[in-house]
Amino acid sequence: MAYEGLARYYDALTADVDYSRWEAWYERWFQRSSVPVRLVLDLACGTGTLSCALARRGYTVVATDQSQEMLGEAMEKAAELPCEAPLFLHQAVEELDLFGTIDACVSSLDSLNYVTDEHALAEGLRRVHTFLMPDGLFLFDIVAPAWLERLDGELFVDETEEVLCLWRSSFDRESRVLTYGMDLFEREGALWRREQEEHQERAWSVAELTRLLEQAGFASVSVYGELEERAPGPEERRLCFVCVNGEGGQTPGQSPG
Repeated sequence: MAYEGLARYYDALTADVDYSRWEAWYERWFQRSSVPVRLVLDLACGTGTLSCALARRGYTVVATDQSQEMLGEAMEKAAELPCEAPLFLHQAVEELDLFGTIDACVSSLDSLNYVTDEHALAEGLRRVHTFLMPDGLFLFDIVAPAWLERLDGELFVDETEEVLCLWRSSFDRESRVLTYGMDLFEREGALWRREQEEHQERAWSVAELTRLLEQAGFASVSVYGELEERAPGPEERRLCFVCVNGEGGQTPGQSPG
């Protein structure tokens, strides 16, 4: 997965994302956590919008991503913060290696869909479990498998004053991987410069993720509809996972059974 060209335009091309909903979702669960949440890991942080938002809320934030280009954008953004900036680390999910324990971990906007290898994802989840405090929370979301499959053969166009982005998607039903072929046309005076990238997302099922999370050591795994405290509907686009680290844990606010 490459972000050499996309990174500098990512925020402009995703301006419609309502990050305040993710902030509110995370804050709601942090306030219920049996572990006081002070130190948060933003796993696969991208351009750091949510890392910076959590820092503004008073949390100490460590943020990791495998793309140096995305981290560069994140660090520029964090330099403008009126508070302690997040610590950004260049690490893939399966290479997570921290200096100590964290109170909570978040991973946003289907970042874990981009981990397409099961062994890599299993290792990443194991490492999150290792560094997370007992009874700490791991919150993440994925795009529902049916939604990814529906994108097969679709063409998307995004544009700003500086760039035109064409996305062509192809879904492989055997590997359950959606491949985005991306063409970026960047304005240079009267001319346009073309760059090409390829991105992939895997359609992870709830059963697969639950199995991998339990194998990693998470005691409680709850799944909700998109940023709502309700069961996912049959046409749900995004699924949100709330996981508790350790044995015998229970999702905050959840009744036994």
